Amino acid sequence: MSKKTTGAFTLPGESGYEALTLELAERWGADVIRDSDGTKLSDEIINAGYGIYSTICIVRDHNEWASQNLDKLQQCFLITNPKVAVQDYLSVYLMEDFFAEQFRVNDSKEAFKYWQIVDRTTGEEVPREQWNYDRESGNVVLTGIVPWHKYTVSFMAYRIWEEISMYNHTTNNWDKEHLMQIDPMYLETQEYMLDWMENWCAQHKETTVVRFTSLFYNFAWIWGSSERNRHLFSDWGSYDFTVSAKALDLFAKKYGYSLTAEDFVNGGKYRVSHIPAEQRKLDWMAFINDFVIVFSKQLIDIVHKHGKLAYVFYDDSWVGMEPYNDRFQEFGFDGMIKCVFSGYEARMCSGIKVDTHEIRLHPYLFPVGLGGLPTFMEGGDPTLDAKKYWINIRRALLREPIDRIGLGGYLHLVEPYPDFCDYIEKIANEFREIKELHQQGKPYQIKTKVAILHSWGKLRSWTLSGHFHETYMHDLIHINEALSGLPVEVAFIDFEDIRQGKLQDYHVVINAGSAGSAWSGGTHWNDSKCVDILTKWVYEGGTFIGVNQPSAVEGYDSFFRMAHILGLDEDTGARVVHGRWTYEARDEHGLVPEGASITAKKSIYLTDGSAAVAHETDGKITLSTHAFGKGKGIYLPSFEFSLENTRLLLNLIRYAGNELHETKYMTDNLYTECAYYPESKILVAINNSDQLQSTTINTEYGQQTLKLAPYDTMIMTIGGS
Repeated sequence: MSKKTTGAFTLPGESGYEALTLELAERWGADVIRDSDGTKLSDEIINAGYGIYSTICIVRDHNEWASQNLDKLQQCFLITNPKVAVQDYLSVYLMEDFFAEQFRVNDSKEAFKYWQIVDRTTGEEVPREQWNYDRESGNVVLTGIVPWHKYTVSFMAYRIWEEISMYNHTTNNWDKEHLMQIDPMYLETQEYMLDWMENWCAQHKETTVVRFTSLFYNFAWIWGSSERNRHLFSDWGSYDFTVSAKALDLFAKKYGYSLTAEDFVNGGKYRVSHIPAEQRKLDWMAFINDFVIVFSKQLIDIVHKHGKLAYVFYDDSWVGMEPYNDRFQEFGFDGMIKCVFSGYEARMCSGIKVDTHEIRLHPYLFPVGLGGLPTFMEGGDPTLDAKKYWINIRRALLREPIDRIGLGGYLHLVEPYPDFCDYIEKIANEFREIKELHQQGKPYQIKTKVAILHSWGKLRSWTLSGHFHETYMHDLIHINEALSGLPVEVAFIDFEDIRQGKLQDYHVVINAGSAGSAWSGGTHWNDSKCVDILTKWVYEGGTFIGVNQPSAVEGYDSFFRMAHILGLDEDTGARVVHGRWTYEARDEHGLVPEGASITAKKSIYLTDGSAAVAHETDGKITLSTHAFGKGKGIYLPSFEFSLENTRLLLNLIRYAGNELHETKYMTDNLYTECAYYPESKILVAINNSDQLQSTTINTEYGQQTLKLAPYDTMIMTIGGS
């Protein structure tokens, strides 16, 4: 058990459970009590001497006003599934594929001008005179069209049930009014919100922190009419839910050109975060960001005028906020709160420029977890869930500081789980010890500095477009998770950073992802200047680590633009009858730890035989290295987060930076890790497994051999005073 400490913990209180709330606040060392969605705080809790966080969602708790201003609800574009015309006439029911409780067709004059019907066989828009909307039936009728061609209708829709409310109703069995979300793009909505904020602050004198449940626009989450495919589309980084005719008109006035429905729906693929953004999307993002900053600041100024702090939740309606945007500090937020499942999400929070960084731990105090499995109900094991989440988050907390932790949800659910209460007490004390170490000085890091290269760069540091369970299919999210707890300085760069000479700040560049994706880079690799700069940088001593289809783009002599650096390439079919270099796989440097698992790609081939294959699986290359001048190219066909693969990645980075011989402050057991804080001479060792582990750590004061219980943390002073 960690030593008993207090503070830096936010506890979700609950009216009707005062004794439980105050008892756990004492046990867990809470200094703040908060309300959660669906709960309230009683006077007894409010007056118990704790700081009070009050949760507000500025766009969704206003049903009375919303019902009187239905034309001010938030909107989006939807696109019907393609339908094949079997004659020169076609009728398309707009809402056939969509959840009727989430959407209502917006056929107002202002919105109607943005509707589009497209012949998907030819890609041409169907002229307005060839289609008509029948409001009574909800059908768009097309005439004079080409039989056997496919057609889609893109239309504007009001979102009549706010998505987080909708989720809680369907998952946590809420039985209350469906909440609607209002759009502050309209002046009338802005006036209402400013008055509401002023009155709210005046009525909640006890509140010390106003916790904005993000701001205005939710990430895109489109539900379908069929339970077989309920979640049609979800993208945590999408701007699809920021659209309205008003916004589109204002955009055209400001930027001098008009966007269309197709700019958003993209033939049904939508403009997902996983593909590089075209300039039209970047312009729209800048337009929305500017609006969100300007109007949000007015609300935050009201909060500050009333002597309260303003924190924001980096989830839900966060779109337009972009914490890694250079303009983020214009908001004036005092703190950032992020719900976290994983280490990379903790790092995402810790790097934001605010005074206070707080993470909301999992599991949430909900009957069912966000992954859909039982938690605080029959069949659930919340204590085991908490341990599994904590071991990933803890790795990141050892590398970069977080100021506060807390929980959310319904506190009464923990009553039947005393072991969960015990474990949260342990976590809380452990966290406060780690926090104190950071206050005394930074942890030891290796010298090699790493840059992650993708098309979003710094703007989307430490993230892709969702939580781990939403983006698990991408190599980069696994790399981010592995890096989040390693003793390595990490930055995120884009192709403009390369052109601006920023490569000189790093020793290793990692480029990972599928061809055409934002993470691999897509058409950004058409810029030969970037290729030249990278090539020169490697030749002079840098290392390029490519994963999956790095630097991949069609149209050149090689599929990977950095094939000359990697010493290998991927055959997309053009070289099926070409000969292949033979090789002997040898791991000369001991890079691949036992148990590491790398999924091979059958189409990878050596370009000239000079690359060294360090590992293979069933005759397919799974790790190669290639000398290029004073530098190196390293290739992995895939990367999936595991303890073994995390150690592999660390080995590759150390090898790239010529630090493979340096083993100081590294555990010899890959199921354990450590962090050393030189200022306080404190060594922290952690066991990331569910088994007892023994590990030895080389330090400047000699070897430390330790035994660590499952999931445990050991904190000790070394080297004397």
